[in-house]
Amino acid sequence: MLTAVLLFILGFILLIFGGNWFVDGATGVAKRYHIPELLIGATVVSIGTTLPEVMVSATSAAKGIGDIAYGNAIGSIICNTSLIAALTVAIKPAPVGRKELYKPVICFFIAAVFYAATAYITGYFSRITGIILLIMFIIYMITTVRDALASSKSTALKTGTEDDKSSGQQAGDTKGSLISDIVRIIVGAALITVGANLLVDNGTLIATALGVPTSVIALTFVALGTSLPELVTAITSLAKGHGALSLGNVIGANLFNLVLVGGVSMTIQPFHIPVEKTIAGMNASLIVDTPVMFTVMLILTLPAVIMGKLYRAQGMALLAIYVGYIVFQFAL
Repeated sequence: MLTAVLLFILGFILLIFGGNWFVDGATGVAKRYHIPELLIGATVVSIGTTLPEVMVSATSAAKGIGDIAYGNAIGSIICNTSLIAALTVAIKPAPVGRKELYKPVICFFIAAVFYAATAYITGYFSRITGIILLIMFIIYMITTVRDALASSKSTALKTGTEDDKSSGQQAGDTKGSLISDIVRIIVGAALITVGANLLVDNGTLIATALGVPTSVIALTFVALGTSLPELVTAITSLAKGHGALSLGNVIGANLFNLVLVGGVSMTIQPFHIPVEKTIAGMNASLIVDTPVMFTVMLILTLPAVIMGKLYRAQGMALLAIYVGYIVFQFAL
């Protein structure tokens, strides 16, 4: 038991460092080739911080542990929104660009409705469902890249001359820096893979030993562990006065949890909705977890999209919901 706990903690640590190094390396390469900052945040950062969820869920699905694959995706969205985003909003609310949030927010709720409808109607996530979610991911990425490149075209033309002038100064250290970035990407991906395996294997052992349903472990501890890269990003953004960047990363990561994490897991190994807990004879996951996911996302995004602003009360309300949700998971 002690060994499993220590390896579980080690998995967390590897995920933190792996996620950070992957994002740093990928961002470094992107900036080196003058890829727009908006594009970096909308694609590289969000995908990088979602990699732990992808690896944990894919590994779980491949091993036939559908409870963790399902619980981690939903749990990570709840954790990202009502803990990570909530902390940044409660500590330092910031104005946000409404237009920049329209697409990720709309795409999230479209994917969430499809995901939830499948769960409620069939109770089973088939390979076809996974492929549809992956197609949504591809479409979102293509349109995001296209829009980001289009919006930055005029800026790139204006700054092109300055970039040419500075290219000579960068030539001397480009090779070393590029190699360093690539090493970070490779090592980060490797650490994420190892950490994901440790988390899944030992999380299952701990759950079994304590008599706690595997889905509860996935919705709480595993979800929090795989959301740590988002937490690190949020804290860093807050410290540098970029709260809006953190919000965008969280919303993007939540979308990817459904279309990428869920899509990959279902495509690898279809699975049924876990029914380890019931309330009045009904699946607790369908009457608690999914509604909570929609609720916290609505609380976070509606004021931002409508008013273009975040409020401290939002953060406090979301944190209260998260505490209540965790208590519920272990009390039922």
